[in-house]
Formats: sequence, C-alpha cells, structure tokens
Amino acid sequence: MKIRLVQNAPKLSRDNLSDILDCIAKCQDDIIIFPELALNGYLLQDKLSEDSFLIDELKPLCDASKTIDIVIGAAINIGGRYFNCALYFSGSELLHVHKKVHLPNYGMFEEARYFMCGDGFETFETDYANIAMLVCEDLWHQDTVSQLFLQKPVLIFVLAASPARGFQDNMLQIQEQWYALLRSLALHCDAKVVFVNRVGFEDGLGFWGGSCVIDNDASMLCKLPIFDKIQKTVEIKI
Repeated sequence: MKIRLVQNAPKLSRDNLSDILDCIAKCQDDIIIFPELALNGYLLQDKLSEDSFLIDELKPLCDASKTIDIVIGAAINIGGRYFNCALYFSGSELLHVHKKVHLPNYGMFEEARYFMCGDGFETFETDYANIAMLVCEDLWHQDTVSQLFLQKPVLIFVLAASPARGFQDNMLQIQEQWYALLRSLALHCDAKVVFVNRVGFEDGLGFWGGSCVIDNDASMLCKLPIFDKIQKTVEIKI
C-alpha cells in the first residue's frame, strides 16, 4: 500500500479546498493524508462559524475519492455545533468522521472555547485495513491508547497542528515528545502509525512538521524534515 504524506501549510481560509483538490488530482497513490484542520487553518477562533464546513459542502472530496482514499482534517458544522474532525473519504463517499475528543485549553491553545468534543474512538473497515484516526491532543491522553488497544486497529492515522517549542541543538523538545508517544502507541496497539503535522505560520505560531511513519515494533520507517512544505510517498505492508 502506498500512502502520500502531505506536510503542507494551510491558509487561514476556506480557500484551501481548491489547492487540496489539485494536490489529490496529481497523486497516484492508494491513500493521501493531510494534517489537522487542513481545510481551514488552525487559529479560526471567531471565524469558526463562517469558515467551518457543512458535510454537504464536502462533495468535491467525495468525488475525488473515487480513485484514491483521502484523510484530511477540517472544522465541521454539525447542526450548529462545531467539531475539529478527521475525515476519511473512500469510494466516492465520506466513510468515517472522527471528532477530536481531547481539546487543549491551556497556554497558547483555546480549542475548548470554540469546539465541542467528540465522545470516543472507533475503528472502521476500509479496503486496506481496520483503521483508527486521532487528532493531535487525542494522543496525549492514556485513555486514548486504552480504548484503541481493545479495538485492535491495524493502521492509525494521527493528524496534527503542533506548534514548535522547546528549541534544542539538534531537535525540538516537542518533536522528541511526539515521537516517544507515537512509538508507544504503535507498540501498545501493535499497529502501524502514520503522523502528519503541518508547517507554516499563523499569527505568531510556527508549526514544525516532522511527519513520520512508525512500524509495529516502534521503528521509524520514514521521517520528513521539520519546517519544510513537502510531500512523500511511503510504501508499507499490511
């Protein structure tokens, strides 16, 4: 199975959709994965009501998934309530929606002020594997791993918009912490883990990238550079 990791820098705008559709159209892989809130940008705040998407507005992504599975993060308006979601499109339909469960509300983060939280984690079947999806902060809570362990996913996608902090000589402190958590997730769930983190800047926040793929034994199969907009195809065996 070939998976395309797209480490991009979304604009703080609904206009990301056209760029994403162009990117998908040029991809010949089995699955293409974009970061958290790739359709909207991260710091939506009071723009959330006007820049979020209704499910019905995502038909272009449904259509694009006729020949390639698509994983992407978006702010979604469901009945006037707003959720930070990971979406999985396949076979011209929206196959699964994961609503971010753990919303950070400390330091630079104010997500709980604007979003509603999801109520749990579910695996779902695709043509390739039994899959689970997480959004950023979800990974930083032990109950996440406990729930997924019981569901036995084969492949876990983690979409993130993680700002850079803890600068060191050779690596960011936050990067080391993320990789430790991702390796632990792979080991505990005996699953392959695909992590896609955005880059770019928004209102003083810089996002570090460093997207990667981790094998069941916690070995690093692929690691993308930090701070660079880049795409890379990784072939994995399920």
